[in-house]
Amino acid sequence: MATKHSADRNSKWNASDIGDQRDRTAVVTGANSGLGIATVDALARAGAHVVLAVRDPERGEAAARTVNGSVEVRRLDLADLASVREFAASWRGELDLLINNAGVMNIPEAGTKDGFEMQFGTNHLGHFALTNLLLPHLTDRVVTVSSGAHKMPGTPRIHFENLNLTGEYSPVVAYSQSKLANLLFTLELQSRLAAAGSSVRALAAHPGWAATGLQSRDASVLRRALMAVGNRFVAQDNKAGALPTLYAATQDLPGASYVGPDGFGEMRGAPTLVGRSAAASDPVSAVRLWAASEELTGVTFPRLESEQRQSGTPQTVSV
Repeated sequence: MATKHSADRNSKWNASDIGDQRDRTAVVTGANSGLGIATVDALARAGAHVVLAVRDPERGEAAARTVNGSVEVRRLDLADLASVREFAASWRGELDLLINNAGVMNIPEAGTKDGFEMQFGTNHLGHFALTNLLLPHLTDRVVTVSSGAHKMPGTPRIHFENLNLTGEYSPVVAYSQSKLANLLFTLELQSRLAAAGSSVRALAAHPGWAATGLQSRDASVLRRALMAVGNRFVAQDNKAGALPTLYAATQDLPGASYVGPDGFGEMRGAPTLVGRSAAASDPVSAVRLWAASEELTGVTFPRLESEQRQSGTPQTVSV
């Protein structure tokens, strides 16, 4: 179990505490900038082979050239389920770590190639499909990046009656819903992994307030201006913002753990275990969201190796 670190800044957990990651392979989505490239760099420096899963391979290659370590670039568009299936189908061998980092935030109303609201479709459904399709290869853990926005504004919920928010779209509401979905997904994934007798763990993390390119794409001019000020005077940089993800990815934590910064309002600081809203802890909603996600994506929880040994049946993944 992780414990609170002392107030001495020098004693607080940082990227140098990751530990030896040699002989491990990781996939990081949205890896060409922001939190993603900081996560890739830290894991690669620790010895892992890291796959940058990116929508634009050219930008991914440019980012990869900045990393000191073993990396490769593969195309993945989370807003296109065909691309998700293609990425997963091409995977060979074991995968130690999947980091579901990619995301869009507070953008104008838009749709994915499969007709889903873009924030819910990219942040949740794309990662839902990717994770389940890669699970037969996974040996250690899945870390999904959520946000403190799962608690605000108001009382965020999953709009089961209108997941695409058709006719009632709000950039902030859509983003909050997608980040709440990330936590409910982690909760139900861990439950299913445990029931299957798998040693793979599902965890979540949030970066606090980290200065990345996400804020510059906000649909509101006013919010963009306010966030620009916050990025300059309040936010952590992308390397500090990636620490909760790296902590969740490399430290011995229980399944379904949620990691964030330990500072005021969880906006900045060293990584530690943090709480989540009641809505993000509701197992009934988690099961309901899982069922809806399976129906929307056509991807289901796979039969894992531990189940295989018990039943003697071949491993299958529904796509």
